[in-house]
Amino acid sequence: MRVLVVEDDEGIATGLEAHLRQLGWAVDITDSVDTAWTALRVEPFDLVLLDLGLRGGDGAEVLRRLRQVPPARLPDAATPVLVMTARDQVAARIECLDMGADDYVTKPFDPDELSARMRALRRRSLGRAQPLITAGALEVDPANRTVLQDGQPVELSAREFGVLLALIEVRPRVLSRPQIEAQLYSWDNALDSNAVEVHVHHLRKKLGEAVIRTLRGVGYFVPEDKP
Repeated sequence: MRVLVVEDDEGIATGLEAHLRQLGWAVDITDSVDTAWTALRVEPFDLVLLDLGLRGGDGAEVLRRLRQVPPARLPDAATPVLVMTARDQVAARIECLDMGADDYVTKPFDPDELSARMRALRRRSLGRAQPLITAGALEVDPANRTVLQDGQPVELSAREFGVLLALIEVRPRVLSRPQIEAQLYSWDNALDSNAVEVHVHHLRKKLGEAVIRTLRGVGYFVPEDKP
């Protein structure tokens, strides 16, 4: 999952970045309304963590712009937004939720609770209620980042797990290499040209050739279960 953190407090932003990257998520950080809006127009994100008290403007402006753009013009217009702010007044929460925020937490917050809320928003955005994802003999736990195959644990690297999760969350949709890369790598990550292909190769060795299929010239997908 790729997350945009919009936060102008460097200490909070750095702490969030470290926490979320430890959980295996790609994280990008902006600190103003303008830089956040620029990022949302040019990069795909799975979720936005949005502070309200930003330099040069109110974070609510980012939310307003995002929700007013038709999805046909900006595919990320429906991206889940979790507001995180020191404003704890009921009126502020109501205003943000009515503007299109998907959740609202007040500072200070527990990082683990924030992570759980983010996972819940991700599930909701994908139309999935169950915390575990199953595909044939596979059972994937996004919260604990574990994989079982036929009930037995399979050891995956962080990147391998990220590729598998990206594909299994949207199965049987096909994801292109750039789409997978966008979920795994933030702006400051060095990226080898064949990184996704290498991760897929390793996954096939560990899980079997049939788990991840290739649609030549398009991308990769996890097939639906056979009836």
